Amino acid sequence: MASKRSTPAYACTECGWTTAKWVGRCGECQQWGTVEEQGAKPASRRVASLVPRSAARPITQVTTSESPRRASGVGEFDRVLGGGIVPGAAVLLSGEPGVGKSTLLLEVAARAAREGRRVLYISAEESVAQVRLRAERTNALHDDLFLASEVDLGTVIGHIDQVEPELVIVDSVQTVASSEQDGAAGMPGQVREVASTLIRIAKERSVPIILVGHVTKDGNVAGPRVLEHLVDVVCHFEGDRQTSLRFVRALKNRFGPTDEVGCFEMAGDGIREVPDPSSMFLSQGVPEAGTCVGISMEGKRALPVEVQALTIPTTAPNPRRIVHGVDSSRVAMVLAVLERRANVTTSNLDVYVSTVGGVKFTEPAADLAIAIAVAGSVGNFAVARDVAAAGELSLAGEVRPVTQAPQRRAEASRLGYATVIDDRAGRVRDALAAARSRRARAREPHDDVPAF
Repeated sequence: MASKRSTPAYACTECGWTTAKWVGRCGECQQWGTVEEQGAKPASRRVASLVPRSAARPITQVTTSESPRRASGVGEFDRVLGGGIVPGAAVLLSGEPGVGKSTLLLEVAARAAREGRRVLYISAEESVAQVRLRAERTNALHDDLFLASEVDLGTVIGHIDQVEPELVIVDSVQTVASSEQDGAAGMPGQVREVASTLIRIAKERSVPIILVGHVTKDGNVAGPRVLEHLVDVVCHFEGDRQTSLRFVRALKNRFGPTDEVGCFEMAGDGIREVPDPSSMFLSQGVPEAGTCVGISMEGKRALPVEVQALTIPTTAPNPRRIVHGVDSSRVAMVLAVLERRANVTTSNLDVYVSTVGGVKFTEPAADLAIAIAVAGSVGNFAVARDVAAAGELSLAGEVRPVTQAPQRRAEASRLGYATVIDDRAGRVRDALAAARSRRARAREPHDDVPAF
């Protein structure tokens, strides 16, 4: 008797969405022309066997044989993971090309090897010689760090069997292919098969595995959405290529919080941890007119960020509004509130607003710092170095409280800010008055011009 054949299905090559009939537009990612027919395969029957290891038991009788978290050796990375790597955990690290994912994981591998653990680093995008060159540059050479350049899943599993590592890193999951799955590497079916197989091995052997994931032009993880569901932790590595600062954020974490952020700095000899990045977002020297320090929250970490504003008279009918590091729509709203509620006229001025260090300060708590910086530029007064601000402005001119206000004030006090202007000021007019009362001498425009 002929075996039954499964119903032919159509799948999206971008996200893996399936449908019983062909459609021109994917119902999940809304892309056109990406739905293709998948080959019909004989439907197989599997007989479920109940082995003692997987038998259902009362939860009170379940004991854990897992060892506690083990530090990766990179403190900022451990902070994001919740204190270390859990045995058998599957971690997905995504990020744009060139942001430094491979450099970060090579540093993680090297530090784990220095602690006496066997680490297997699978590079499916570079040769072992290329990885060796980067390891020499970043001082990541160690006898317990094993390298392999392989794109076949079966061979990768063979390396795992041979080395018996305590940590596996695969760079990247989109470039490894399984011979048992149709399609080229990176296709949704291939990514699903490779990821599920490696994760199953990690769970069975209690060996943590870190997978590198590519991202699309929209910033999402490339491949089927199921990839993010399979792994235990999803981390995103981000940063502006114009600056050396990098952040790791946890988007999903089954073993810890998702509100932690790790801070790193790219250098010529590799990547460095930045446990206290506050100095990177502040300028040095004499206080300038048009500057104000705001307290930003990156996860549970409070960071002082200096906001700078420059206003220039203009005769153009549409004054320019140029921003960098802050939300342009919020800047426009702050300017409107200043003009209407605080008598700070900017309708005849070009306004430039930026943050120091290239950090993004887009949360509502930046409103008050932007307002004080703009008012300082218009009125030519500089706020004292020991003054910081954190508050959201309403359209009525009120200074509203922000999230995690106690943490912001505590961090500001720790860093030496004696005064924090926040919602206790009441209204934006009173907040500006408080900033003026704590002002320092602003350097005049001609102070930098040498005398003849």
